[in-house]
Amino acid sequence: MAEESTTPDLVELAQRLEGAMRAGGNLDLIVSLYADDAMYDMSATGLGVFEGRAAIRRFYEDFRSSYETFEFEYEDVRDLGHGVSFFVIINRGRPHGSAHWLEVRYAAVVIWAGGLIARMTVYGDNDVALTAAERLAAERG
Repeated sequence: MAEESTTPDLVELAQRLEGAMRAGGNLDLIVSLYADDAMYDMSATGLGVFEGRAAIRRFYEDFRSSYETFEFEYEDVRDLGHGVSFFVIINRGRPHGSAHWLEVRYAAVVIWAGGLIARMTVYGDNDVALTAAERLAAERG
């Protein structure tokens, strides 16, 4: 008899995060997907590093409050094994008081632990992010 995997499906978990972001930015649900001591590293974008659920929640609140209309989608999601996933994310938004939309495409490397995000690191270059994610998954293997 085949043994069932006890490893969470990282693509499914990523889709839960995407759904929370799309559902009007449900902050309670978004933050519940992060470990208590999670780290959200956006230093490559100049936005800094946010440690712990409270800091991550404040980041999302501040970020979303800048936009009158906001859209979020994944272009690519990969489970690379050993608790590592890779996302390519597209954010589109119209800042308050503007008729123009902004679009940002970036990649994230995510380390999962116990079905929660332990660390998310954002990269401006998708190829660099994928290489880092693959190397990390191999090191953890």
